[in-house]
Amino acid sequence: MIGAEWAWAIPALSVAAFFLIVVFGRWLPGGGGFLSIAAIFLGFALFWLVLADVLRSGAASFSVTWLAAGDTRLTWGVTVDRISTTMLGLVTFVALLVQVYSIGYMRGDPRLGWYFAVHGLFAGAMLALVLADNLLFLYAAWELVGLGSYLLIGFWFERRAAAEAAKKAFITTRIGDVGLLAGIILLFRETGTFDISTIIHVAQQGDVGGGVLTAASLLIFLGAMGKSAQFPFHVWLPDAMEGPTPVSALIHAATMVAAGVYLVARMMPLFELVPIALLVVAVVGLVSFTLAGGLALTATDVKRALAYSTVSHLGLMMLSLGSLGTAAALFHLVAHGLSKALLFLGAGSVMHGTNGETDIRKMGGLRKRMPITAAAFVVGAASLAGVAPLAGFFSKDEALLAVLDHRSPVFIAIALAGVALSALYMARVTLVVFFGGLKPENDHAHESPPVMTVPLIALAFFAVTLGVIAFGWTDSYRGFADYLTGEGPFHVEPWLTAVSLLLALGGLLLGWLYYGSGRLSSRAAAERLPWLHRALVNGLYLDTVYQWVVDRVVLALSRFTALFDRIVVNDTGVDGPAVTVMLSALRMRYVQTGKMYNYAAAMALGVAGLALVWWVVS
Repeated sequence: MIGAEWAWAIPALSVAAFFLIVVFGRWLPGGGGFLSIAAIFLGFALFWLVLADVLRSGAASFSVTWLAAGDTRLTWGVTVDRISTTMLGLVTFVALLVQVYSIGYMRGDPRLGWYFAVHGLFAGAMLALVLADNLLFLYAAWELVGLGSYLLIGFWFERRAAAEAAKKAFITTRIGDVGLLAGIILLFRETGTFDISTIIHVAQQGDVGGGVLTAASLLIFLGAMGKSAQFPFHVWLPDAMEGPTPVSALIHAATMVAAGVYLVARMMPLFELVPIALLVVAVVGLVSFTLAGGLALTATDVKRALAYSTVSHLGLMMLSLGSLGTAAALFHLVAHGLSKALLFLGAGSVMHGTNGETDIRKMGGLRKRMPITAAAFVVGAASLAGVAPLAGFFSKDEALLAVLDHRSPVFIAIALAGVALSALYMARVTLVVFFGGLKPENDHAHESPPVMTVPLIALAFFAVTLGVIAFGWTDSYRGFADYLTGEGPFHVEPWLTAVSLLLALGGLLLGWLYYGSGRLSSRAAAERLPWLHRALVNGLYLDTVYQWVVDRVVLALSRFTALFDRIVVNDTGVDGPAVTVMLSALRMRYVQTGKMYNYAAAMALGVAGLALVWWVVS
């Protein structure tokens, strides 16, 4: 019977589809895209078999030796436990729906086969990442995820904006990746292994120095910050919207940005040994949660607004992890993944029905032309706004409860403000795009074909119903938290639930007053605080600061390094000895002329010199 031991086949299927399409795609119908869809469908089917085996038998691990040198063994293996299985379900389900949706969205693209091939590579890399049992294997998959994102974000590379966005994402995340690699090397040096469970066990036994453990934890989190677009590394994520919209859905919902949250959750026993690292995780998450909410509130491109929303909710997940709420963070990761995939695919449906329009100021009243898309989008937005009883309400509530239990009142107060802000920016996008009067330029808008709307309906269904898994319903199932980490069932703090719900509803009401009824003017609000509005519109000027650092510091240092390398290292250190030998040889050739009178003259001069020395000395 197929069980957990076959989990490795789930990423292998998608990676195999990538190679098959690349090699044989030109001779296959549709460029071979059906192979990628079939692979992820089979992976999703295998997930259910793996899940059943994990529920029945518990965690399992499998590995093979890749390299042995003395006492060091490098392995490639997988860990199949409840955390990795949960991620398998999220990635395969969302990737499957995104690829089916892409059949309609990408129809007619001349590089359709390559598009689906890279989708397979991207999904396969993410699936391998969540299964990896050691940090070396995880890092290899981590870099493949980065490569996949680069290829997909820059899929329309003939557009300069897309090419630049792909490079920006690749370079920005590399900064964090260097930190992650350094942290992995530190842990290997201290423990002599890359195996995650062994590293955690050795650290818990106190056999890793406190300074090394702190440095390694912070460096690992640096890698997570880059991949999960945490402040101040979030700048790549809005620009990544230059890729095809289904790619945005996949990146924001289940792959790239989820990798950082998963990494911290997987290494949480290590972080628990370093309180300062947990505090850093919580602070960075809190800053990302609130600041990105403000940025989402001023974005006029529908996809960029949703991108900032992703940064905000990833910040909430990191805040939960920094508050020892691992189960709450992963539950919000799942709930957010389904809702955000729904929102991005809904945005893609809007673009499909309006000939590629993304500026929300040119939209309005689209529910009259696109009722299915509008209804699905409203569900996703309400879920992320924290409206009960949708999935996002329960996951957000548990994340806040972890903050309340383990952090100071300042954290929970700011987080609650972020909850209201989340509801406000989701109300803004939804109301501006789908409600109000239909503008004349959108009179031609139309609903998307079933191949695009069916995935929307499926995601909307789970955004509505997923909340039921938060709490225990039977003696054998005591809720998602107990299933995932054994922390015990989720619990409710009535006053916190009431406050968060009231703030969410208040944010929605304020959004309706500003963007629905028009009783309040958003323009007037912006004019009251023009400096804040300008800062948010310009992304807090972070791109400007980074460009200045690149131009004035990085390039200047690079020019100095190049000059030092040429003059000191190359001309002096490398070429210098060679030139010295050559010049010495040129001079020495006058000594060996082969002519008797030269030698006689030299001997005469030598005798005269010796006589002169003897005379002076005596």
